[in-house]
Amino acid sequence: MGLASVGRVHVRVEGIVQGVGFRPFVHALATEYNLAGFVGNDTAGVFVEVEGDGDHLAAFVTDLSRRAPTLAQVERITTEALPPTGQPGFTIVTSVTGAGREALISPDTATCPDCLAELSDPTDRRHGYPFTNCTNCGPRFTIVEDVPYDRGTTTMAEFPLCAGCAAEYADPGDRRFHAEPVCCPLCGPALRLVDADGDPISGDPVDSAVRWLRNGRIVAVKGLGGYHLAARADDERAVSTLRARKHREEKPFAVMAADLRAARALVDVLPAAVPVLTGARRPIVLLPRRADAPVAPSVAPGNRDLGVMLPYTPLHHLLLARLGMPIVLTSGNVSDEPIAHRDDDARQRLARIADGFLMHDRRIHVRTDDSVVRVFRDRELPVRRSRGYVPAPVTVPWRFDRPVLACGAELKNTFCVAKGRRAFVSHHIGDLENYETLRAFTDGIQHFTRLFDVRPEVVAHDLHPEYLSTKYALQRDDVELVGVQHHHAHIASCLADNGERGPVIGVAFDGLGFGPDGTLWGGELLVADLAGFERVGHLGAVPMPGGVAAVREPWRMAAAYLDEIYGDAVPDLELVRRHERRWPAVVALARSGTNSPRTSSAGRLFDAVSAILGLRDRITYEGQAAITLEQRAHPDERGGYRIEVTGPVPLLDIGRGLVRCVVDDLLAKVDPGRIAARFHHGLADAVVRAAASVRDSTGLATVALSGGVFQNVLLLHQVVCGLEEDGFRVLVHSRVPPNDGGISLGQAAVAAARAVPAT
Repeated sequence: MGLASVGRVHVRVEGIVQGVGFRPFVHALATEYNLAGFVGNDTAGVFVEVEGDGDHLAAFVTDLSRRAPTLAQVERITTEALPPTGQPGFTIVTSVTGAGREALISPDTATCPDCLAELSDPTDRRHGYPFTNCTNCGPRFTIVEDVPYDRGTTTMAEFPLCAGCAAEYADPGDRRFHAEPVCCPLCGPALRLVDADGDPISGDPVDSAVRWLRNGRIVAVKGLGGYHLAARADDERAVSTLRARKHREEKPFAVMAADLRAARALVDVLPAAVPVLTGARRPIVLLPRRADAPVAPSVAPGNRDLGVMLPYTPLHHLLLARLGMPIVLTSGNVSDEPIAHRDDDARQRLARIADGFLMHDRRIHVRTDDSVVRVFRDRELPVRRSRGYVPAPVTVPWRFDRPVLACGAELKNTFCVAKGRRAFVSHHIGDLENYETLRAFTDGIQHFTRLFDVRPEVVAHDLHPEYLSTKYALQRDDVELVGVQHHHAHIASCLADNGERGPVIGVAFDGLGFGPDGTLWGGELLVADLAGFERVGHLGAVPMPGGVAAVREPWRMAAAYLDEIYGDAVPDLELVRRHERRWPAVVALARSGTNSPRTSSAGRLFDAVSAILGLRDRITYEGQAAITLEQRAHPDERGGYRIEVTGPVPLLDIGRGLVRCVVDDLLAKVDPGRIAARFHHGLADAVVRAAASVRDSTGLATVALSGGVFQNVLLLHQVVCGLEEDGFRVLVHSRVPPNDGGISLGQAAVAAARAVPAT
C-alpha cells in the first residue's frame, strides 16, 4: 500500500541520527507538514509515528533524508502502515532502552557558527563560555557511556540543567531542543587554572593561561579527548623546552591557528584542504610549509610540511583569539605513552612538562587523539583516524554474518568490531608496548562491544606470535580464531575502504610484517581477494643486522644492502667512513644471520637509501628516515632509475638495483635531492611494470595500494599516475589509513570472508 493512501505510518531511521539534532528536526518537519504523532530514540536509532494527509506523509518521509541535519548520516529508512488514531499534536517521547542496540554515536564535532557567534557576543549569556554547544556541535563520542544517546548516558549527567537551559532543551523552536550536552555558566562545567603543584591561579583562567603562553610558559590544556601541551609556536625557547621535557627529540609538533587566514600564513592551503581544515571534523592537516611561516625552528625541524589545525572547541577559540598567535598543541604525554585524559593522571604524568594546567570538571570517558590527514587528489588520505571521525562506521556492501572482533597490529594499533554491514574501527590506540596503552586497548574493546552490541563470535588477529594484540586474541574463549597475514590485511583494508571484494593486484609496502615463510615481509606484490592471497612478487630479502637495532639505526640497513651488492668491494662512501669502526662488525653480523632476520621490507629500503645519502643514520621516531627521504626529493627532478622487473618474481632485484643507481649518482656528485627524487620515480616505475607483468598472467586490471609507505604522497602520486596511464584502475585509501591503523578493518573483512557460517 503506498504512503499516499494511508493516514499513519511507523518510520524507522537508521544511521548517525542520535546526538545530531535529528529529533528536533523531525519535530519541525512534522509541524511544517501539519502531521501528528511522535519521535524518539531507541537502541536502533530513531523511531517516528506520523499521521495526516497522505501526500504530506510521503513528502515527510522523503525529506527525512533529503533535508537531514548537517551532522546526520541517514543509512536507511523503512516504513510500515498503521491504522490512524486521531490523536492531535506532535511530541518527542522518552527514549526507549533495551537489547539489540543498533544506534550509532556521532563523532565529536567542531564548534558551529551559531555557537561561535554567541561566544563572542557580549550580550549573550554564553559570552566567553568555553563549553558552549548545541545540537549541531560539541562533545559526543568522548562523553558517551552508553546508548541510547541521552544526557543520562553521558558524562554530562553530572551537571543538572538550570532553568534557562532546561527551557531551551524543551523548546521545539530552539536549536538546543534536546541537545544532550547543553549547558551554560550557571549549570555546566567550570574552567580553572592551576600551577604544576595544583595550587589555583586567581583571575580569569583563559586570560591567565594566555599570559603564561605569551611569556613562554607551557600549559596543559584539557580538550575533548584528552590533555594537550600548548606553547607559543613562534617562541623557540618555549618549543625547545617542551621538546626536552616531553622527550620528543625531532618528531614534528602540530600547530593550531585561529582561523583559515592565520593558517594561510603558516602553510600553502591547497583548495581541497579548505573544507578539511574548516569542516566539522577538524583534523591536523599536513600541508607545505611557507618559507616565511612564523614558527620556531624546533616546531618541525627539517620538515617541508607542517601539521596545522583550526580550533574545534570554544576553549580553543578563546585561547587563540586572546593570544593572537598560533600555538603548538601536541598530545599530553611523555614520549610514546598514551594521551592523558583523567585529571589525576594528567597532573601526575605531566607535572614535569607543564608549568600549569587549564582544566575543567567534565569527565572524558574515552581518550581520543587528534586525527591526522594528508590531501591526495582532492580527497583525504588518513594518517591517523581518531577524533572527529570515530566512531562513525565504515559501511560495506556485504554483510558480516557473524559478529567480528579484529585486534589489529602492534604499532599504530586500532581494533575493529563489525556486524551487519558496518565495521566500527576504533580511535587510534597507539603502540602496544606499555601497560597504559594495552589497558586502553582492552578497555576500548569492552566499550565498543557494549556500545554497538557486538558479541564477537569470530576474532581476527595478526600472524606474529609476539604481538600483544595477537596474544590478546589467543586468550579469548568460545570464539573462532582467524589468523590474517599482515600484508593480506593491508590489501583487504584497501578493498573494504573502497567497498570491494577483489580479486585485485595488491601492492603492500610497509615497514615489517610476519610472513608465513618465517621472514619479515614488507615489499609485497599479491593477487588477493578478501578470502585469500597469493604472493606473486616481492622485493629481494636482505638481512637486518641487529634486528630491531636496524630499525633504529638505518645505516645498518644501508650496510646490509651495500654488502649484498658489492661484497668486500664497497665504494668509498661518506657513510662507510662515518661508521668505519663499527662497519666490519655489522657486516659480519649480517652475513652470519645471527640476530639478522631477512626482510623484503620497502620501508627498510627507504631507510637504506636515506642513510646512503647522508640524510638519516639514526631515527628518533618511527618512519623518520623514509619521511626525510621524501622531504628531500627535488620537486623539479623528472628523471628516474629504470630497473629490470621481468622474471618469475617481479620486483625481486629492484631494491638492489635502485641502491646501485643511488650509489653511482652519489659518486658522480649528483645532488642528493635529485637522487632522492630519481629513487622515488624509479621505484614507482618498477611497481607499474611489475603490475603489468601480473596483469599479463592473470588478466586482472585493478590495483590496490596499501601499507604505511603509501602515506608518501610523492611515491603514491607517481605510482597512481603510472598505473592509470597503463590502463589500470587504482584503489587507494580514503576512509582508514594505509598504515597499520587500517589493519584491523582488513582483518575483519578477511575474517568475515573466511569464517565458518553460523549453524
